[in-house]
Amino acid sequence: MSNIISIVGRPNVGKSTLFNRLTKSRHAIVDSISGVTRDRHYGKVDWNGREFSVIDTGGYVTGSDDIFEAEIRKQAEIAISESDLVIFMVDVEAGITGMDQELAQILRQSDTKVLVVANKVDNNDRLPQASEFYAFGMGEIYSISSINGMGTGELLDEIVLSLKDSKEDSKEGLPRFAVVGRPNVGKSSLVNALVGEDRNIVTDIAGTTRDAIDTHYTAFGHDFILVDTAGVRKKGKVHEDLEFYSVMRSIRAIENCDVVILLIEALEGMNAQDMNIFHLAERNSKGVVILVNKWDTMDKKETNTI
Repeated sequence: MSNIISIVGRPNVGKSTLFNRLTKSRHAIVDSISGVTRDRHYGKVDWNGREFSVIDTGGYVTGSDDIFEAEIRKQAEIAISESDLVIFMVDVEAGITGMDQELAQILRQSDTKVLVVANKVDNNDRLPQASEFYAFGMGEIYSISSINGMGTGELLDEIVLSLKDSKEDSKEGLPRFAVVGRPNVGKSSLVNALVGEDRNIVTDIAGTTRDAIDTHYTAFGHDFILVDTAGVRKKGKVHEDLEFYSVMRSIRAIENCDVVILLIEALEGMNAQDMNIFHLAERNSKGVVILVNKWDTMDKKETNTI
């Protein structure tokens, strides 16, 4: 079982700097200007033999004139609901702000485990300032400096202690084929066509895929598991950022499979999100099979069309 950790917080608390330190990369743009992380960044962390994934989200904002505000806020909320653990970053220099309070309220209402991380504790003299954040009522406060690394080792120790252990079941050991792709590209229809039953609810509405479903499949004398992110999309969630949700689900599916079946749509071809999914599979050293769906919608098909 893969473990996904999301870093959330208002702009400019140091989320991207912590992401870069944990993943030992410079993947996320770091700047003192609020809101520079508008795209999500994905990285792998290995600490004392335990591996997990980290998502760096955009800064949670309310009441600004930023046209990306609503989108960033939605992505943070999706990250909270889809992660196994959330790092809630705050800033000892600014103390508790209104945006911190709003985000803390959302986190308290979720079932996801939360670690409150007080950043910019660059020396021991600042440690007492972090005690302010106990007011959230969310347990222990982890004081760190994402710039110089102070306290990040202890934070990683706590993250590892909080990770879910891999659970073996009767299907363990069978090859796993994950069917991934953009919303409404035909993933559930493909699985249903292969197994010969309507195991997954299929509609024409993008985003009807909700929970990962494992389907035991036998073909040509071989047994394996087909994994599809399938289920019913709740009506109350129609505002969700489907692209981000798809990426979150793809990360989990890819990490738990042996071979990735990347489904793309004939008329649209490979777009940026398809390439993101492909690179996720490549980064995780998975085999990749690319399937072109809805081929019947193509006019003037030639052998060299693809």
